Amino acid sequence: MGCKMIIYFVICFIVVTTVFGDVSYSVLEELKRGSVVGNLAKDIGLDAKTLLSRKGRLNADGNERYFEIDRNAGTLIVGDIIDREEICGSKPSCSLKTQLVLEKPLEIHSISVQIQDINDNAPQFPTDQINLEIQESAIKGTLFLLSEAHDADVLQNTVQGYSLEKNDHFTLQIRTNSDGMKYSELLLEKELDREQQQEHRLLLTAYDNGAPQKSGTVLIHINVLDANDNLPVFSQPMYKAELLENCPLDTVVVTVSATDADEGVNGEVTYELSRVPDKVARLFSLDKISGEIKTIGPIDFESESLYEMRVQAKDGLGLASNVKVIIDILDVNDNAPTIVVQSLNEAVAENSPAGTEVGIINVQDKDSRGKQQVLCSIQGNVPFKLNPSIKNYYSIVTTGQLDREIVADYNITITAVDDGTPPLSSSKTIHLSVSDVNDNPPVFKEQSYSAYVSENNKPGSSVCSVTARDPDWRQNGTVFYSLLPSEVNGVSLSSYLSINGDTGVIHAVRAFDYEQFRSFKVQVVARDNGSPPLSSNVTVSVFITDENDNSPQILYPTPEGNSFMTEMVPKAALSGSLLSKVIAVDADSGQNAWLSYQIVKSTDPGLFTIGVHSGEIRAQRDISESDSMKQNLVISVKDNGQPSLSTTCAVYLLISDNLAEVPELKDMSYEENNSKLTSYLIIALVSVSTFFLTFIILIIAVRLCHRRKPRMLFDGAVAIPSAYLPPNYADVDGTGTLRSAYNYDAYMTTGSRTSDFKFVTSYNDNTIPAGTTLLRSSKDLIDESILCLTDAGEDMQLWKK
Repeated sequence: MGCKMIIYFVICFIVVTTVFGDVSYSVLEELKRGSVVGNLAKDIGLDAKTLLSRKGRLNADGNERYFEIDRNAGTLIVGDIIDREEICGSKPSCSLKTQLVLEKPLEIHSISVQIQDINDNAPQFPTDQINLEIQESAIKGTLFLLSEAHDADVLQNTVQGYSLEKNDHFTLQIRTNSDGMKYSELLLEKELDREQQQEHRLLLTAYDNGAPQKSGTVLIHINVLDANDNLPVFSQPMYKAELLENCPLDTVVVTVSATDADEGVNGEVTYELSRVPDKVARLFSLDKISGEIKTIGPIDFESESLYEMRVQAKDGLGLASNVKVIIDILDVNDNAPTIVVQSLNEAVAENSPAGTEVGIINVQDKDSRGKQQVLCSIQGNVPFKLNPSIKNYYSIVTTGQLDREIVADYNITITAVDDGTPPLSSSKTIHLSVSDVNDNPPVFKEQSYSAYVSENNKPGSSVCSVTARDPDWRQNGTVFYSLLPSEVNGVSLSSYLSINGDTGVIHAVRAFDYEQFRSFKVQVVARDNGSPPLSSNVTVSVFITDENDNSPQILYPTPEGNSFMTEMVPKAALSGSLLSKVIAVDADSGQNAWLSYQIVKSTDPGLFTIGVHSGEIRAQRDISESDSMKQNLVISVKDNGQPSLSTTCAVYLLISDNLAEVPELKDMSYEENNSKLTSYLIIALVSVSTFFLTFIILIIAVRLCHRRKPRMLFDGAVAIPSAYLPPNYADVDGTGTLRSAYNYDAYMTTGSRTSDFKFVTSYNDNTIPAGTTLLRSSKDLIDESILCLTDAGEDMQLWKK
């Protein structure tokens, strides 16, 4: 017997090496601590010393407590008693897995230990005694179901059969149920006679096939009753019931009913559930007296849609019959549809065509095992719709053109509604962004721009600023500015203006001159940074505003030349008479060209006055004999600019009615021009010394020539043309210019200083009639005369206003 046990243990410790270099062992349960499982070091190709040096250990995975490593021997040993039934229950196969960890280098070997069952559990009956009450009328062949024995071991170590103590009335029938488990029934081989033996005691033994074999016993106590020859009979061969899920607790599902034809105790029937799974026992209960089956737990169609159970009806003396009860669970609409997003694009381009797929969803409904019809739709006014695809799958597609500048992102709400009663629904909102495409050119805030720049501006100063907005995103909406190449007065625009490409501020490159040009136009281009870039243009009109940078220019009397002009004033001139007029213009415009006249110096301050705006010189009082014949006026002409600019001129007036006094007029120029000649004295002396002799000869020749033929009175006279105006100026009455309507010409013979002279032409009603002389007469008055003299004092030309 000892040799057989040793051989048995050797067989149990056979090592099986896996194809991956891992090892498997088989070991019996209930071995003592320290029992050798296998030579681990040898099985993985190492010796015990190497296993120790490489710090071999079992990985802490929960099963390490059952095994240990003997570091000296390199073997795997039992670390704790292994109870197969506690670890694996009734499973036919039971294994424990762990890992061997080695260092230097790191290696991991899987270890699988198959736990072999030993027959350490004997069969046990649920009770110590089985009580049976059998009517004496029981016929031969009647079967009585006996309680089953339970053995925690598996395979051959579990219950393999039953045996009955030898007797005269009963034998044992061994049967196998659908689970493969053995159970026994008591067979009546010989009718009972209560009068001969009122009770029977039999010993029932259940045994296994383990080594060593074990068994369990129970006492069968049979009480022979008076004739109970009828079994309970159910009203139906099978009971079927329908039950709504989510029904309240204590709902009566079905009532089973069985009757027994016997009377008294023999006809009293009780009910009980037979071989019901624990799951069913937690949901349903059976009333032993009434046979009502009620719910005691939550019923869920989605968890289980059909339940089966067997109900046993037993009369008072132990006769029993069974019936099957089938409960069909009916679905109610208690689960709303669920929406699952299978795929979704992060963004969709705004130029995507209609029908572009942006996502896929799946709709599920647990009710009716997915047979429920579900209607899906997209809520709100969004350019998307659902296209049905494969079963319960939908594609989210666009229905029209998207525009990121109007709507940059969408919250798409999808609603799923089932067709239950009442219908249930659920919603899911998904976020979808619209990616930008460069589809918008920059747009200027204004349709056109006007800029006003003062002339003489500083180069680099700001002229104006243009702004364009591009509703596109990032680089597509980044705007750069530039000037469209063109010319202004034949000069490249870049010589006048520049623009900041980032801000749109236009700067002047150089100073402008209002007198050169007053306005010009420029095209500004706004271009985005998209691909391809888009652009738009706007016209900027630049207007140059005038600055008071030009002094008044005196046209008459002319300040140039070596001749001088003298106005002849009649001695009988009355107060208010027009004696002369100063003509001046200003190149500026507007108020900068509004001129005002003022006498700043006068020989006789109270004698003459000048029109502030007309420049007309008039007598402030009547001319008298006591007034000096030579009158010098210094006139200041000032514009209305800020600050104002001015210039001055000299006007020479001669109060005389007789030309005999004309030679003395030469001194007037000397008095006024003395200050000017002083500055040129040095230059004049040098020039005179060089050309003096030539000048004398030229004068003598001229005198001889004049004695032979008539000529104008003064060679050096300066005649103002009837319409002498500078370019770009118009002759406007009352603005300071000389009207040609007041022009007169007079011609006299040389040497006739006191003789009469005639006016050849006349343009005014106030013209002196022909034949009138300049003799001293109070009747012959001339409103105003202009007399021009040369240095020689010989010739004269006269204009009349």
